Amino acid sequence: MLSKTMQDALNDHLNHEIFSGYLYLSMAASFDRINLPGLAGWMKVQAQEEFAHASKIYDYVHERGGRVIFDTIAKPQAEWDSPLTTFSHAYEHEQEVSERINTLVDLAEDERDRASKIFLEWFVSEQVEEEASVDSVVQQLKLIEDSPHGLFMIDRELGQRVLVSPA
Repeated sequence: MLSKTMQDALNDHLNHEIFSGYLYLSMAASFDRINLPGLAGWMKVQAQEEFAHASKIYDYVHERGGRVIFDTIAKPQAEWDSPLTTFSHAYEHEQEVSERINTLVDLAEDERDRASKIFLEWFVSEQVEEEASVDSVVQQLKLIEDSPHGLFMIDRELGQRVLVSPA
């Protein structure tokens, strides 16, 4: 059974994962608005991943006899100056999520909740991939600077991304 402290922390993070999905959908909408369907598609897949992460936490809380509590989800930002600033914001967001997950792991250790610690280790590994994936796009966008041809190529490449269901 989950402690009240761990249950509350997991619920908080579940709601943050849902916010992350909203944020990435907002980013997708901003790319769709400026006719960059590949970047929009990449962000839509990212949103689906975040919602899958929330679902994973939802299932875990129930499996441990806890109660899932949904909270108000904040309105995400809707406008960015450029694709580079959008992906830079996404990278900063992923770094924040990593910190939040590390805090959850610390809590699980403090509470001697081995099951939660093991559960959260998947998220720790996932965040390494998440940060690397977004940073890769940031670095590519920095390389092309203001080249419309380069942006067109990246848009086509990122449009190939498909959702891989989390294990």
